[in-house]
Amino acid sequence: MKNQTNVVDEVNMHEEMRRAFGLLAGKWKLEIMWLLNQRIYRFGELKKAIPGITQHMLTAQLRELEQDGLVSRTVYAEVPPRVEYAITLKAQGLGPTMEALTAWWLQYGATVPAKPVARGRKPKVA
Repeated sequence: MKNQTNVVDEVNMHEEMRRAFGLLAGKWKLEIMWLLNQRIYRFGELKKAIPGITQHMLTAQLRELEQDGLVSRTVYAEVPPRVEYAITLKAQGLGPTMEALTAWWLQYGATVPAKPVARGRKPKVA
């Protein structure tokens, strides 16, 4: 008799990991998540903290992260309006991953050749 497995209940981890990577795939998403893992940011602060990102791209990436439940957006009824971004409880679960990446970089980062920054617009020189 053949050993029958219930294929419906099997989890295809490759597909699941592709979905997970897709949540953070994007030109700026990991950098945004890294910053928000440190503290709550206002929109303008995020824009200043990420050299080369355009306002349009920051808005688009934040919207995607919010739709995926990784970032929360809080609007305060003030004049001018104040908007703050924070990572959600779900995204806080990525903390150990970010800590592992930090440890890896501290150990091996010096061995990675520096690449010229060619992403987005050139930062303005004051």
